Amino acid sequence: MAATILLVEDEPAIQELIAYNLHQAGHQLLKADSAEQAFSMVQRELPDLVLLDWMLPGVSGVEFARRLRGDRRTRDVPIIMLTARSDEQDKLTGLDTGADDYITKPFSPRELLARVKAVLRRRAPQMTDDVVRMGALELDPASHRVTGASRPVELGPTEFRLLHFLMTHPERVHSRTQLLDQVWGDHVFVEERTVDVHIRRLRKALEPTGLDILVQTVRGTGYRMSESM
Repeated sequence: MAATILLVEDEPAIQELIAYNLHQAGHQLLKADSAEQAFSMVQRELPDLVLLDWMLPGVSGVEFARRLRGDRRTRDVPIIMLTARSDEQDKLTGLDTGADDYITKPFSPRELLARVKAVLRRRAPQMTDDVVRMGALELDPASHRVTGASRPVELGPTEFRLLHFLMTHPERVHSRTQLLDQVWGDHVFVEERTVDVHIRRLRKALEPTGLDILVQTVRGTGYRMSESM
């Protein structure tokens, strides 16, 4: 599944090489050559992952990572640091800022894509094409198919994204605001009650399989996906 990746890299040749390989892998790309430009872009659209160069003009990549981690809106965005620094202490500094991974230059496109996939699988599993299962419910992002108790389940695109997110984050309670940010995008302004409408549609689609009970309401808080009652 295509992820929106913000690449913050000030060297044009490296930026273009990385951008080409990410595009080839099916990802959507936002490009910035400074932390200041990247910060403005993040205000407009929250990316699924940030590829961040350590050495940037002006505000460093490390300081930008700290800024992302210090903001409630951006603190959960996965970050991969890109740097020519190879000392162990430098790696620890990068990871201590909240980076999820650290890649030393030069690196191969294959290694970069593998690291991106690994971090997305760990931090944003709804952005991968991995098949997700919960009990008798199965969702395949690649073919856009859902089956429940071996029966096909027909879902609209929003219900599909909603189910995918809930299934990849089982047992966690998500508020309406969190679901709007994660499923609709934090730059899309819609009423919180819109979530309730799509939850009802999702449950109705799952009802014939008897698996609608997996989508649970947590009174006063939000919704969760759980096999436990």
